[in-house]
Amino acid sequence: MQLELRHLQAVRRIAESGSLTTAARRLGVSQPALSAQLRRIERAVGGELFTRGPHGVEPTELGRFVLAKARRVLSEMDSLGAEVRGRAPGGPLRLGCILLVLVDGLLDRTDTVMAGQELTVDVGVSVTALVRALAAGQYDAVLYGEVNEHRVALPDCADTRTVVPREPFCVRLAADHPLAVRDTVELADLAGEQWLALAEDDDGGPEALVEACARAGFTPRLRYRTTDRQLGHELVAAGRAVALTQPTASATAGTVLRPLASTPLTGRVRLAWNRSTVTAAQAGLLHRAAALAYLAVVDTNAFHRAWFNEHPGLHPVLD
Repeated sequence: MQLELRHLQAVRRIAESGSLTTAARRLGVSQPALSAQLRRIERAVGGELFTRGPHGVEPTELGRFVLAKARRVLSEMDSLGAEVRGRAPGGPLRLGCILLVLVDGLLDRTDTVMAGQELTVDVGVSVTALVRALAAGQYDAVLYGEVNEHRVALPDCADTRTVVPREPFCVRLAADHPLAVRDTVELADLAGEQWLALAEDDDGGPEALVEACARAGFTPRLRYRTTDRQLGHELVAAGRAVALTQPTASATAGTVLRPLASTPLTGRVRLAWNRSTVTAAQAGLLHRAAALAYLAVVDTNAFHRAWFNEHPGLHPVLD
């Protein structure tokens, strides 16, 4: 077997993680698959690269040698990719986006901020899938969200920057729901509800909801899962479910959005890009376009504008 860049990336990730399990999660593969790949790499180089122990893995002498070479090669490849992209600034940038409420505004802002730069945008429902596509070179950048303390594991090729440091999640209710008349909803008052979640919601939202509800004294019933947002809105409008929602979302027919008291769940918006294909200047422009798109929808709901005004330190940074 001949060593490839993906093998060097795996060796570097294992060394940095100190654990095959953690490295596998960050690479987006299963632990058994990564272990099998490591065995193949070790056969190719003629010796063990890591020693396994109860507290993780440590590079052997051969492992440290291979790791040093791998880091040098991968750094050179990153520099090569950036330089090639810099010499061809008119090439299309491929962006994957998980945040539907930003897509329309984002396209408008990129047309203005990145005038002359061709950009393609795909919308997905899985952060994990977007990150894997970024690692595989299918996207140059991805825009995604994280809930509460959840952190998305990014590939070695990626740099990241926060677009929105924090925003308060709200709840989507049927317009005729008894709680819809309130200005603010207590999470504990939703104890008897059935909840809706995206079928591939892997931004930390479901886990954060369960933890927040436990603190409120109940376990949420996650009854419905779907990848169809329109179907989800219809379920809420029919009174069959309630759902967590970004505060910048618009109420659809038959539904209303209400803030949760004491802000038990918050999200952040982040941009990640492949530094081999996106220059620092392009990343800065993408970040500015995303920030402007978010600022354009702050006034969608009056309660979010009030929260936004009360937290000036959490505003998107424009530079």
